[in-house]
Amino acid sequence: MAKKSKRNSGPKPGSNRAAKLEQRRLEREAASGASSRPFEGLALELDLVALREFVPSALVDLPVAGGGRRVIGATILPGGVAALAREEGDEVVGYVGLQLATFGPDPAGELGAALEWALTAEPGTSLKVAEPTADSARLQDLLAADELPSITVHQDFQWWIPEGVEAAPDVAQTLQQANAAVMPSARLDGEGLVAAWWVDTGEKAHLRWIRPEDEDTLMTALSRVHAAGGLHLGEGSRFAGSFRTHGLLVPVFDLDREKHPDEWVAATLELDTRLAAALGDESPLTVAERGSRDGLRSRQVTLR
Repeated sequence: MAKKSKRNSGPKPGSNRAAKLEQRRLEREAASGASSRPFEGLALELDLVALREFVPSALVDLPVAGGGRRVIGATILPGGVAALAREEGDEVVGYVGLQLATFGPDPAGELGAALEWALTAEPGTSLKVAEPTADSARLQDLLAADELPSITVHQDFQWWIPEGVEAAPDVAQTLQQANAAVMPSARLDGEGLVAAWWVDTGEKAHLRWIRPEDEDTLMTALSRVHAAGGLHLGEGSRFAGSFRTHGLLVPVFDLDREKHPDEWVAATLELDTRLAAALGDESPLTVAERGSRDGLRSRQVTLR
């Protein structure tokens, strides 16, 4: 009998090998000069990570420091370009793509280069790939750090076509294909609630909640809440696990698809209150809480 190949068997979550590989990844980031939290320092950081990673179709007015041309951050631009400029009424508007086919080691540098281009580009032109140099401004150098702009979530990509413009047949076909692939999504709106995103993947609905805390601190708090039986959003929900991305930990909950996104706001705020209490608890973890922490860590993955 042929031996089973182990070529694609990765390290078990929580294993020593997994920890070593994660440490090597962090060391590579440090050596390249890239930050494990590339958008740190921006009030927009948490939602920017969501828009970059999993929100299908959304737009955000980027708060460019010092004013100038209006520039919009878009989840995906036509053709997957890094940036474009187009006339909209009496003004020229720049667009910067947040989700790209390939990513380099410095997301803030790439978006900064795309934003600089979009600020002065001629209407009707596009930038296929943003290539930052050692002298390029990073995103933090160009945006007003403390501004949290509103985000417009779309359920299709109709905004690809400027108002009053008829799409060419090939563009219309591409638009139709993109619209067919969009997953319904929504940003939960509650006082004090930040970067809690509902997404319907077709088989399940999820809450993906970008959290600002240090990973170990948040994991300890999640463990306390889990051990107390409170790591849920009520009936029709369950904690599914968490993933790391852009230096942040993102708890994920499976949700009842029949409920409207707004119906999860109150439960999410209640969980936020439980987490806040756990974050303020500095006592040593109990045996049950340590067991919860080990279980939660075994369900972590790293996206990038």
